[in-house]
Amino acid sequence: MSKIAIIGATGRAGSQLLEEALRRGHSVTAIARNTAKIGERVGVVSKQLDVLDSEALTAAVADHDVVISAAHFATVPADKIIAPVKAAGVKRLLVVGGAGSLLLPDNSRVIDSDGFPEEYLAEATAGALFLDVLRNEQDLDWTFLSPSAEFVETERTGQFRVGKDHLLFDQAGRSWISFADYAIALIDEVETPQFSRTRFTVGY
Repeated sequence: MSKIAIIGATGRAGSQLLEEALRRGHSVTAIARNTAKIGERVGVVSKQLDVLDSEALTAAVADHDVVISAAHFATVPADKIIAPVKAAGVKRLLVVGGAGSLLLPDNSRVIDSDGFPEEYLAEATAGALFLDVLRNEQDLDWTFLSPSAEFVETERTGQFRVGKDHLLFDQAGRSWISFADYAIALIDEVETPQFSRTRFTVGY
């Protein structure tokens, strides 16, 4: 059993990570701006705070085995996560990444493709920058897990493929993964690390 701190634990990805971690018997500290929806749950300690408050975040993640960040990249820059984690003395940081920095078959980035949705550009650009910062990080044992192009709220199947830096597509040419199955892959990485100091992706 690990002691896991999840930043952004009430979001769509964060809430599924919380459920998956609890399903496997881990102890979770759920960190969010508003933790009311979490309620009182066995195995969960809720910490309501502003993630941009570095001192509060440092205190909240101290004494954990691993920190998972599911915060939005456009509003929470890399240093606002990395610095508090390091200050708290936590060695492992797992990040809920984005698909924009993944590569297409021609090795160009998804974010640079024609027709990339304008409404996702700021978040995707910030996510790519976060990954670049991690790649230059010397102290943390980090992992960045990019979902497929479509990140959807469908059932937990436990059946998916794992890739590295290229966007995954199913047999019908669709690139997608559910939040629940994504959570399985990330908690798998908590329990059995295979992608230390690198990025990987999951999809059907």
